[in-house]
Amino acid sequence: MSLPVRVGTLLVAFLAVVGGVIFVVIHFLLAGPPVVDYAAGVAPGQPVSIMLQEDPQNTVSNHPDWVSYFIKDPKTGAWVHTTLFQVPAGSRVNVTILGYDGCTPLRNPFWGMVTGTIGGVEDVNGSPVSVLNSWASCSVGHTFSIPGIGLNVPVASPTTLSANKNVCGLSPCTSGPHTTVTFSFNAPKSDGDYFWQCRVPCGLGYLDGFGGPMQTIGFMTGQMEVVS
Repeated sequence: MSLPVRVGTLLVAFLAVVGGVIFVVIHFLLAGPPVVDYAAGVAPGQPVSIMLQEDPQNTVSNHPDWVSYFIKDPKTGAWVHTTLFQVPAGSRVNVTILGYDGCTPLRNPFWGMVTGTIGGVEDVNGSPVSVLNSWASCSVGHTFSIPGIGLNVPVASPTTLSANKNVCGLSPCTSGPHTTVTFSFNAPKSDGDYFWQCRVPCGLGYLDGFGGPMQTIGFMTGQMEVVS
């Protein structure tokens, strides 16, 4: 093989490797779930209302059985498989979470306490509560917790054995046994990114239940972006 041919072959191989690296970076490292924008067109300090649902499964083909949150797009009304959202700085954030997943006892009863909400309560199907005791009854599916602002809200689950055996089987859920949890909190007054996560060990099949969906953006952990 002549020198020019060898050089050409090596160059082609090199470019193929570089192309493969670029593909991996773009499609696996930089790609991620979309951000649902609740801040667009809203002046800082004005209230916003956001809606989520938590499901026993999701719409991602390589992890179909992972529990997951979905967020409702305020522009289209569609449920988006993501855990990233934006809110205006200094705004009152009114949250509705539809709890379609079954119950899981909390490892630590602290996560059954409502903290960081306006009034120190959440409403479960219209009734205000300040704590959900998952050890006394099967009452908690997941939590919505933002440590950076001291927010923790246990998301109530259907409590009957029949309901827990007949939870929604197709995401995003539109019917089936569920609870409606509502609460409000004040967003920080300055811009920033705030990590949030479910505190229920719902990563079935992973060590201590805290792997898989529990540590993956777009499933049971996410980020609230505060923008002005």
